[in-house]
Amino acid sequence: MNKQLALCLLLCGSTLAHAYQAGELREDCQIAENMLSQQSNLTPYDSLRGTRCISYLAGFADGYAVADYLGGKVGLQLGAFCLPKEENLPPRMVRALLAQFDRMPPRISQGTAEIAAAAFARSFPCNEKLETK
Repeated sequence: MNKQLALCLLLCGSTLAHAYQAGELREDCQIAENMLSQQSNLTPYDSLRGTRCISYLAGFADGYAVADYLGGKVGLQLGAFCLPKEENLPPRMVRALLAQFDRMPPRISQGTAEIAAAAFARSFPCNEKLETK
């Protein structure tokens, strides 16, 4: 039971401090969408911001994969979302996140991790119903 509680606390984290604000993430991902669609006229600063969005989403997905793997070691399987195994995944992840932002009210109170989790759960559902081991 203590391992399950520790895993839950690790996954839930603290919502008191967010280094990456939701508004920044949205703006960065809008730039990333332009970047990924090969639109020109991006400044070097915009390129960095677009890359920051893509890197954040890739890191979020990797962190989830680690949590899912570690959860499996203690008999839990998260199954919140299942990213497709494809080479060109970043554009789909960016579009999923921007679609989630479009569904949200103007004043966002959730943290970026919660928003990314909701976006991925909606856009990349797991095909199989997963159960605890």
